[in-house]
Amino acid sequence: MSRAKRLTETEKMQIVRQAAEGVSTSELAERFGVTSRAVRYVLKADAERQADAAIPVAAISVKVTVEELAALDEVLATAGIESRAEGLRRLIQAAGGVFVPDAQMAAEMARYRASLHEVGNGVAQIAKQMTRANRMGQGADGGTRAEFSELRLAQMRGLARFILD
Repeated sequence: MSRAKRLTETEKMQIVRQAAEGVSTSELAERFGVTSRAVRYVLKADAERQADAAIPVAAISVKVTVEELAALDEVLATAGIESRAEGLRRLIQAAGGVFVPDAQMAAEMARYRASLHEVGNGVAQIAKQMTRANRMGQGADGGTRAEFSELRLAQMRGLARFILD
């Protein structure tokens, strides 16, 4: 079980309000029994929420015949879109050049992102180990005991670039 305190929505609102009044992050953290990092996350989430709420929206309506509505419903059902609002939103976004992936493509993109993240972490770990080994090898002898020569480091960097490309 987690030892960290979980803030309630009321506490989060109090943190945002008090931060707006100029109370420091560390003082808020102490008052609410959480870390400064948790307070910063609350403030960041609130800023993002306000930014999302600041996006202007407009409602549209259109009159269509019963046949046109039935045809629209059929097309939406075929495309796997569950609501008319979502279907019209996608149509408007496509007309404006916005690409919105379907659920299957979004899942595939998430898998690629996870795979890329794994490769990146592996490369970062290799680079850290190489750097540490190289530093340890350059002891008091003025670098004569270096475990990786400059040529070897250049070869490894090339290999890392190959992996990332």
